[in-house]
Amino acid sequence: MSNNEYSYNNLINNFPIISDQMTKNRLEIILKNLSITLDNKVNGDIVEFGCYNGTTSLFIRRLLNVIDINNRQFHVYDSFEGLPPKTIKDASVAGTEFKAGELKTSKRQLIKNFKKAGLKTPTIHRSWFDELKEKDIPNSIAFAFLDGDFYYSILSSLNLVWPKLSTNGRLVIDDFDKSNLPGVTRAINDFFIGTDQRVIRQDDLAVIVKS
Repeated sequence: MSNNEYSYNNLINNFPIISDQMTKNRLEIILKNLSITLDNKVNGDIVEFGCYNGTTSLFIRRLLNVIDINNRQFHVYDSFEGLPPKTIKDASVAGTEFKAGELKTSKRQLIKNFKKAGLKTPTIHRSWFDELKEKDIPNSIAFAFLDGDFYYSILSSLNLVWPKLSTNGRLVIDDFDKSNLPGVTRAINDFFIGTDQRVIRQDDLAVIVKS
């Protein structure tokens, strides 16, 4: 086991996962891919789209504190209004599951969770993803975690992040190939159609390394 692998496993085993929206296995995959990105010295900052109450953000910050010698900037994005309305692209057998407004939290609660953990608060951007501008995104991105749940949230995130993702940078996208959130996979497929970019499934996550 490498030192970095020990670091993220140690973090997962010693700090609580504060929401049932994230599992230990998926968190391990996210942190492993972030660790590989840092090991490879990929240029750029770290971004998370759909931070909710900071469940994943806290662990990203902890790992950066342990192994990021370049002191990269960490940006998180969320509407803090919960889920947007579904569109036809999100139609599934789940029916009324995942209604607009669900998973709502506040910017204040996110900041509170970071302060309680004794961690530096990331740069927080409060906005619907389709209302963000290019200037709201770092000029260079090494790693991005996208957790938008619905088609247009993921597509908007990809349109913002992909042009700025460095070569060998990594995207990890939550809820890949899940029948109750089909918009995620549809957005990924539509965005990368006609390219030779590989999309690798790991648990319920899509992992994409920019070639």
